[in-house]
Amino acid sequence: MNAGKYRKPYFMPEEVTFDWTKKTEIEKAPKWCSVDLRDGNQALIEPMSLDEKLEFYELLLEVGFKEIEVGFPAASETEYQFMRTLIERNMIPQDVTVQVLTQAREHIIEKTFEAVKGAPSAIIHLYNSTSVAQREQVFHKSKEEIKKLAVDGAKMVKDFADHTEGNFRFEYSPESFHGTEVEYAVEVCNAVLDVWQPTPDRKAIINIPTTVENAMPHVFGCQLEYVHKHLKYRDAVELSIHPHNDRGCGVATAEVGVLAGADRVEGTLFGNGERTGNVDLVNVGMNMFSHGYDPVLDFSNMKKMVETYERLTGMQVSPRQPYAGELVFTAFSGSHQDAIAKGLALKEERARQGEDIWDVPYLPIDPKDVGRTYDSDVIRINSQSGKGGVNYILKTHYGITLPEKMRAEVGYTVKDISDKEHKELSPEWIYNIFKEKYVNNTPVFTITECHYRQEKGIEAQVTVEHNGVKMVIDAQGNGRFDSVSNALKAYFNVNWELQVYEEHALTRGSSSKAVAYVGICKDDKMYWGVGVDEDIIKASVSALCVAVNRFV
Repeated sequence: MNAGKYRKPYFMPEEVTFDWTKKTEIEKAPKWCSVDLRDGNQALIEPMSLDEKLEFYELLLEVGFKEIEVGFPAASETEYQFMRTLIERNMIPQDVTVQVLTQAREHIIEKTFEAVKGAPSAIIHLYNSTSVAQREQVFHKSKEEIKKLAVDGAKMVKDFADHTEGNFRFEYSPESFHGTEVEYAVEVCNAVLDVWQPTPDRKAIINIPTTVENAMPHVFGCQLEYVHKHLKYRDAVELSIHPHNDRGCGVATAEVGVLAGADRVEGTLFGNGERTGNVDLVNVGMNMFSHGYDPVLDFSNMKKMVETYERLTGMQVSPRQPYAGELVFTAFSGSHQDAIAKGLALKEERARQGEDIWDVPYLPIDPKDVGRTYDSDVIRINSQSGKGGVNYILKTHYGITLPEKMRAEVGYTVKDISDKEHKELSPEWIYNIFKEKYVNNTPVFTITECHYRQEKGIEAQVTVEHNGVKMVIDAQGNGRFDSVSNALKAYFNVNWELQVYEEHALTRGSSSKAVAYVGICKDDKMYWGVGVDEDIIKASVSALCVAVNRFV
């Protein structure tokens, strides 16, 4: 790996300011423009068909995009027909503007305007590359020649717009901006603006694309701040950015760009695009949301968005994709699960007192805000999990609230099976493990009958079935449970100490049932049993029976 063959591939402006560093938040959403149907579509192994593009377009409208780049009409017949279909079927809402891409070449511009004829609102997006590498290696043109190419393209766009039915605005992008001298990029943009003569009530768009991201986000911030401060007609221009993700910094670049003066951001759902993709607008918007600011996009049905995106594009959303991935709210770690479970419990308590602030450990947002659930998405159990997570699953799915002292043993029991099976355990599997060991585990003996009478306390007549033989034992105690316990001590000639007894009504399933937990100590070791029955005494006796079975 020879790092020496690489040189700094970007240009800093001669005049550098850092005003953007004084801002701490993006408090107002920029304009969002989806380029899924152009940048995203051209990056697919199999580009979308007309019908697939129409369905994706409907998804973008549902999310709330008001500006959507729908294609490059001169690039293919599908792209052309898609634009015509939107117009002819009257599928462009009154508050939505479609955008089309064109190079600065006359026949391409002409074909583009044929496609958008009659559009109620459309942006004509003109671009040409301005970078040193493209000037020298691809076009073999000087700075003046490249600027003339942009200016001539701007004139042609304006002329065709004047003679074509429809409502049009203009956008210009100096492609490969990072590899362009910043002052020269601004010079070209200003020359284009001189042709278009934008006004505050009919603004032009200057779009700054990090076509190949090769600078750190703070460098882009300084570059964009220079553009922001040196553009002509600034009050009549929407400064837009179009970040890519080659360095993995697309989201950071977008956020810094907005702080540095950008009014608008172009990107895609989940970051689809050439190479490592475009900036993920879901990520940028949800970052705003997580700090308490409205992104003006609706991501509340994230599951539907992911399903539609994956089906139409053939791409996959990573399980760890921020906010959207299957596992982004999931905790397997025992310590994380315990903290989350406690945080959710405190949130419920605060909600009852009228407080609605989200502050749960390890969860930057409430999963419910994007259509996820606590039960199935947040805490899942494998060999790394702990007592808090297992208790949470049993409580939320089955109404079982384990005594504090019992949770560690049950947690180790469950995750030991996950470790041996090398699998994640479903809630049903966890409950079956729990029942098998703590509820139905009576391999040595069972109590088939109990009768009680008041006689100097409580006298119990307990029928024990042991090794196929039934025997009746009489014993006294200070209550029914105590008398049964004394009967078993006498029968087996052993002694133990009752250390834990808890009971509660089941909160899931049958509300008429109760659950009892018994923890007895013998020779400094705890033995646990659980009983479930409509009768709390029967539930208690069943729990005691399981606990004693575990050591006799």
